[in-house]
Amino acid sequence: MAIRAPERERVDRFTRMLAPYWGADTRRSVTQLLASVVPFFALWYAMLWSLEVGYWLTLLLAVPTAGFLMRLFMIQHDCGHGSFFRSRRARDWVGSGIGVLVLIPYHYWRKTHAYHHAHSGDLDFRGFGDIDTRTVREYRALSPLRRLAYRLYRHPLVLFGVGPAFHFIVKHRYPWDIPRDWKQAWASIWWTNVALAAVVLVMGLTVGWGRFLAVQAPITLVAASLGVWLFYVQHQFEDTYWHRHQEWDYFDAALEGSSYLVLPRPLQWITANIGLHHVHHLSSRIPNYRLEECMNANPELQKATRLRLRDCFRLIRLTLWDEERGHLVSFRELKRMERAAA
Repeated sequence: MAIRAPERERVDRFTRMLAPYWGADTRRSVTQLLASVVPFFALWYAMLWSLEVGYWLTLLLAVPTAGFLMRLFMIQHDCGHGSFFRSRRARDWVGSGIGVLVLIPYHYWRKTHAYHHAHSGDLDFRGFGDIDTRTVREYRALSPLRRLAYRLYRHPLVLFGVGPAFHFIVKHRYPWDIPRDWKQAWASIWWTNVALAAVVLVMGLTVGWGRFLAVQAPITLVAASLGVWLFYVQHQFEDTYWHRHQEWDYFDAALEGSSYLVLPRPLQWITANIGLHHVHHLSSRIPNYRLEECMNANPELQKATRLRLRDCFRLIRLTLWDEERGHLVSFRELKRMERAAA
């Protein structure tokens, strides 16, 4: 399909804006990788040592260790987008290796996440790589039992507690909802499972099954919950972007449907600038360490919806997209609207 002239002009304008920041700087990538993997393993060993002191200390150390595990995932994330190393082989090896640590098969995740980027904010292409979001009309059409299931799914204890643990520990071992002809993705799943089994076996035989679980379980659970929460606030806010496919626009979806999460400097560093999510969605070819530079140089990119940590708590209640008003609303707001209409 031919691109119309106004659309072509917009593509060219954004290309000129973003292209100077494309591509990996190998030195910075290697430095970032080392600054993430070395502290992670050092903290993991510290947690193992802390078992002799008291489990309270182990749990305290689990928080920064989970932070570095999230940072490693951000590196896997950039590898999947082709922006962390110039060499595809290097990206695949690093991404696959990190995938064992974060429980995410690299090629499987890369494919589903590419779908998310290609269709974020498109109501007619939901399914892969998104938090399930129903419209008000769709919710009203559900049976009582399916309404209850959706309400349970969107409950904070499920969405940020039970759900992430199930998703990373169980579903990533056998993601039943992807096509069977995704051969590279399925190979990645099986090889990641084999590597995980080998790691667990070696650790169980060397440090002990109970000690290994006591250290690894809190790291995995904290990192999974924080990772899902971070992904949630990047797209689930009141005036985010959702449109039917005929009205959907890639650039509007990136700028209006992805937030700029303003974090304190230490948290921005540990999350590898992923809070600048609108810039990342505009161009995933920009490595994480150049996102802020790109935003600061272009005033147009500074107009995205800004969120601070204190703003994020109110977003948890948002559950349904109201197509008529163009807003995410809560179940309570829906009930008020229905009462007012009655």
